[in-house]
Amino acid sequence: MNAGTAPPAVLVLTGPTGSGKSELALQLAAALQPELLVEIISVDSVLIYRGMDIGSAKPSLEARARVPHHLIDIRDPAQSYSAGEFVRDARAAIAAIQQRGRWPLLVGGTMLYLRALYQGLAALPPASQGLRRELDAQAASAGWPALHAELERVDAAAAARIARHDAQRIQRALEVYRLTGVPISHWQQRTQGARGEFRWLRYGLLPMSGSHWGRHLAARFDAMLRAGLVDEVRALHARGDLSEQLPSVRAVGYRQLWRYCEGNFSLDEAARQAIIATRQLAKRQLTWLRREPAITLLPAHTVGLAAIVARSIHSAARA
Repeated sequence: MNAGTAPPAVLVLTGPTGSGKSELALQLAAALQPELLVEIISVDSVLIYRGMDIGSAKPSLEARARVPHHLIDIRDPAQSYSAGEFVRDARAAIAAIQQRGRWPLLVGGTMLYLRALYQGLAALPPASQGLRRELDAQAASAGWPALHAELERVDAAAAARIARHDAQRIQRALEVYRLTGVPISHWQQRTQGARGEFRWLRYGLLPMSGSHWGRHLAARFDAMLRAGLVDEVRALHARGDLSEQLPSVRAVGYRQLWRYCEGNFSLDEAARQAIIATRQLAKRQLTWLRREPAITLLPAHTVGLAAIVARSIHSAARA
C-alpha cells in the first residue's frame, strides 16, 4: 500500500504491565518501514502525567524522537483525566495521523481506555468529590473488598467484572449507583463505540507464566528503584499540592512509595507492597486480555516478534 494514502486500519498493541509493549512498538515501527509509517498513541493512565517518568516506564525522549508519540505528558499530576477525555483525544490523534497518510498504533495497558474507545462510553454522571471522599473513608475503615461486596448487592454484573481490590473502578461504580440509583452496568449497555468505524488490527502480549513472571515484575520494580524512583516520588510529595486522593498518586508503585514518604511504611515494606500491587494489576490485565474477542494473542519477549507482527500487518494492508 502507498504510504501516502489514508490508512484503512487502526493498530493496537496491548498487554499487562511489564510485557514489553513500548519496546516492541518501537521495533514494530522500524520493521514496518518504509512501506508503512506509524505514529504511536499512548494508552496509559500514568504516562499522561508530567514528572512521573521512572515509575511509569515512560519512553525516552530519544524513542519519542524516533517515532512520534501522542498523549504523553499532557497533564500535571494535580489534574485528573477521564476515559471520556482519552476517547476524545485518541480519536483526534487517530484522525490527524490518518490525514498524514500514516497508521495509528495504540500502545498501552490501560484496558478501561481501550474498552472505552472500542466499545464506547455511557453518558455517566460527573464525579462527585464529596461522595468519593465518603467512599474513601468507608474503604479506609472496612477495606475495598467490603465495598466490592456492597457493589455485588446493588450491581452484580459490574461486580463480576471488577476485582475485589480495584479501588478506582469499585469507587466509580458505587458513586454512579448512589448518585443515580441506576447500576453502572445498565448505563454501560447504552454505549456505542468506534468498533465499526475503523478496521482494527489488535495484538495482545501474553507474558511468561508462573513464578518466572512474578520474578520479572519484581526485578523490574527493583530496577526502577535503582533508577531513582524514590527521588521522583519525593519530589512529587514535596510539592505540597498532591494527595493520595488523586489518580496520579494512586498509580501502582507511586501510591506505595507515597506512603513511605508519609512515614507510614519502611522503604522495604513499600517496595514489597508495590510489587504485590504490580502483580495484581498484571493479573487483572491478563484476565481482560484473555476474555477479549477478535484480538491476536502473542507470547511476549519472543525473539523476532516484531517481524512476525509486521508480516501480519503487511498482509492485512494488502488485503
